[in-house]
Parts: sequence; C-alpha cells; structure tokens
Amino acid sequence: MQILLTTLNSKYIHLNLAIRLLYELNKKHEGLDWKEFTIKEPQDEVAAHCAQYEIVCFSCYIWNITQTLEVAAKIKKLNPNTKILLGGPEVSYEWQEVIALPQVDFIIIGEGEIPFRDFVNAYPNVSDVAGLVRKLGDGFHYTPSNETFNLEEFKDVNPYINEPPENLYNKVLYIETSRGCPYKCEFCLASLDNKVRYLPIDTIKQNLLYLMQHGKVIKFLDRTFNIKKDFTIDIFKFILENHRPENVFQFEITADIVHPDIIQYIQEHIPQGLLRFEIGIQTVNQKANLEVSRKQNFDKTKSIIEQLSNKIEMHLDLIVGLPLDYFEDVKYSIEEVFKLYAPELQLGFLKFLKGTPMRDKLDQHEYTYDPLPPYQIIESKYLSKDELEQIVILENILEIYWNKKRTIYTFKYISEHYSIFDFMLKFGKYFAARKNFHRYTLNDIYELLDSYIYEQFKGDKYLKQILAIDYYLQHKIKPKSLIHGEVKKEEKLRLIAAHNLNHHKYRHVILPIHFDFDHFDKTNEIVDKESVVMIEYNGVNRPYVVG
Repeated sequence: MQILLTTLNSKYIHLNLAIRLLYELNKKHEGLDWKEFTIKEPQDEVAAHCAQYEIVCFSCYIWNITQTLEVAAKIKKLNPNTKILLGGPEVSYEWQEVIALPQVDFIIIGEGEIPFRDFVNAYPNVSDVAGLVRKLGDGFHYTPSNETFNLEEFKDVNPYINEPPENLYNKVLYIETSRGCPYKCEFCLASLDNKVRYLPIDTIKQNLLYLMQHGKVIKFLDRTFNIKKDFTIDIFKFILENHRPENVFQFEITADIVHPDIIQYIQEHIPQGLLRFEIGIQTVNQKANLEVSRKQNFDKTKSIIEQLSNKIEMHLDLIVGLPLDYFEDVKYSIEEVFKLYAPELQLGFLKFLKGTPMRDKLDQHEYTYDPLPPYQIIESKYLSKDELEQIVILENILEIYWNKKRTIYTFKYISEHYSIFDFMLKFGKYFAARKNFHRYTLNDIYELLDSYIYEQFKGDKYLKQILAIDYYLQHKIKPKSLIHGEVKKEEKLRLIAAHNLNHHKYRHVILPIHFDFDHFDKTNEIVDKESVVMIEYNGVNRPYVVG
C-alpha cells in the first residue's frame, strides 16, 4: 500500500512538523512516504507526483486549504482510484462541507497520531477508526475519539532525521516541547485545548541539539513557552551551553507572567540577540480582552518588555477587530504598543477561525467576515468597512517603513512628538495615491516620505534631518544625495582629517544637523545642538555612524 504524507507549505523556507512526526511513528509500514511542496508550485506537477500513490494525506491549514483542495481535485482527475485523506486544524472543525466534496474521501479530526496509526493499520477496513470521518453512501460516518495521544510515545523520535542535514540550515525549523494552552482566548484555536502536556525532556533536548548542529533559525511551537519557570530556564541553559553562533531561537511567551527568576537568568547569562520573543498583546483595551475571555495586564506586559528589550529581540502582535474595540481604542493600542519600539510590530486583523467561540458571537457583535480563508473581518458594530480599510492602509506603512527597518529614527521621533497613528494613516493615503503598496523602489520610499514631510511639517526643523539619517543608513555603498545635503566640501575634508577617518579606503557622508544625535540615539530625546552626523561605508556591511 503506497501512502504519501504531504502538505503545501506557504514558503520554501518553512517545514511541516506534523507529517514528519506521523512518518517517524509509522515508518515500519512499507510504502509509507512523505514529501513537501509549496502553495506556489505548479499544481499540475504536484498532482502528478501525488497521483502515483494509493492514498495521499494532506496536512491542512488556513493558508493552504484552498490550494490543497484544488490539488486534490487534480489528483482525482489523473487517478480516480487515489484516496484523499485530510487532517490538520483547518479541517478539524466545521468539516461537513469538506467531506461532501467529491475529491475528499477521509478526514482525521483533531490530533492525528492515534487516528492515523489506526487508519494505516486497518485500511481498507476503517469503519471502526475513531477520530476519522469517511464517506458513506451519499453521506458520511464519524466516530468521535476520546483518547488523547500520550506524548511519552515521542521518546527518541527525531522528526528531522530523514531530512538531509544540509537542507536544514536555510529553513525555519520547528520544535514543540508541549501541547495545549492554559488560556481561553476566544479567537484562538489553542484555547480549545486547555490541558498542557509536555514531551519527554530528554527527547526535547536531543532534538534541539540536532537542530542547533544543523540549522540556524529554530522556532518553538509552544503557545505559552514560559508557563513553567524551571522548565523555561532549563531549556535556556541547554541552549546557552550548546548553541552555535549563528543560531537564533524564537519563542511565543505570555509577558505578564514571566517569573523574576527568568528575567534574572536572561540578564545574567543570555547574550544579546540569541533569543526572540513573540508576544501577543492584541489590544490594550481591557474591556475587549475580557469580552474574549482573555487575561492580560498591559502594565506588567510593558514592564517585562522594557526589562528584557536590551537582551531579547521582541516581536509584538496586535489584533484589529476585537469586540468592544472601537476606532479610537485601536488607535490607542497602536500608539501605546508602538512606543515600546519593538523591532517588529505585527498588526493583524481578526479572523473567524473554524471551531473558535468567536464564530458563535457574530450576531451579538454584528460581525461580517469573508467566508473564504483566512475568514478575515469585514465589519462589525465597532468598526465600519471604511475604518478597517483605513487601518489596512496604515498597516502597509507600518510594514514598509518600520518592520523593514527603513525609518527607525524617523518613526521614533514622530511617535515621541506627534501621533504615530495619525501620521501613518495620513501618509498611507498620500503613499497610496501615488504608488502601489506592493510595487515601489527603495528611493520611492524615501522620496515620498520626504515630500510628505515637506508639505505637512514645514515648521519642524529636525524631521527631514532625521529622515536623511535613516536614508543614508540604508545602503551598503554611498547612495545618491537625497533629502538633506552634506556639509560643504572644505568642511567635510576638515572633519575627516580631524576624526582621522580613512577616506582612501572608505566613503563618507557628513550631514549638518540641529540636534545631538548621540543623545537622541540613546534616549529618543531631542537636545538642540549644531552638530554633524558622520556615516561611513565600507561597501560590504551596513553603514554606521562614526565619531
């Protein structure tokens, strides 16, 4: 029996952990195989490969379900005898319409380890397999499963052992140490499994060591990694003792419950840049949090972020569209969270995922959402279509200018002296009237912002100078003169000589400014001072401020 475990990843750099685990647990079955594709690969080629198998098992998520069903239909046309089995979070809830599709034969509901094992062992007589939906005449048959997979069965299982080690280095490598989440946020699928279970610690460390030895970026899939203080410190200690210089580790944490001992350990032992924390703030509006059964103390969260930002690279998340979050509430959340100056601020829009309690509150909050994946909000009683469209414009500016690190100094200055929300919103409309958000050059980015600042902030003597610094720090080689001119040639030569700069080996830009840049760089505060900023280019690395 030829069975293929497969999925369509969103990008080439991503790897699927689920099919690797299922393969390792069941590889004794002759004919079991696995292979990954991406959603951008030609579907006819994917289908041609899959149609060679008797059973094709797809791992389904919100980002690939549409393409998966299209490929499944093509497989059936090439080989009507191939059976299609679907599993994963996107088909584990509200699956009745999916099983009714002609290209779908089976669906595994929920956690897949036990149903898939039983399915493989019993096939083709799968009528008694719990956790499996199968077609039956013009309808379907489903036997619910009450059995929970024992994570101790993962002992000594390395899901990456069959991957050529050289293929791992440039991929995002996923590892789970636990399943379940203690919280009940109604917009999140993780809230449906409130029992946190851990994998065997020895196996966690064996697999983590393997990924450190062969990979670069390692992402932990745990929904709240820092639930257990001692476990968290133990893993950090293991990483510290075994990591390679190029390794980076990403964790999803809940900031307001970070134990003081964890903070102390990080400050005393963890080098800067080794760890990245993803923190879902979602909203600062406590009424909105409570409405979706979410517990969060923003003051504590803010304090933890500020305490750790010198060591940890932060990725902060906000969600637009939560109940009781009006336009002004969204504005307040964005401005408060932006002032934490995390390297990345992700602005997401509420999605009505299958199985989540949010789908039961549509009438209560007058929600309308897109019926197609990713089921994103269209409007509610709190946010109109127009208001949501405005925030989408703002989100594009946030991504282009802040998250891509193109105007860090400029946006910090704006946030300290103006409304960063209003600025991004108004400038976003200005940008959209002149360029497509997905088609622009690097020079467009700075020229458009320069023009907007010239029109709207003529009385600000610092803003253009700060934008110029951002512009000149974006290029590995000295770029064309733009935004703000350099000092005169004679003065430039004098300053180069006075600071003993090697103008034979390196290129320099020297900008006259009206403030103390060093003080601003350290504190985000403006101190009026006639001075210069000297930027050096070596043609290989990013430029840097000298002197």
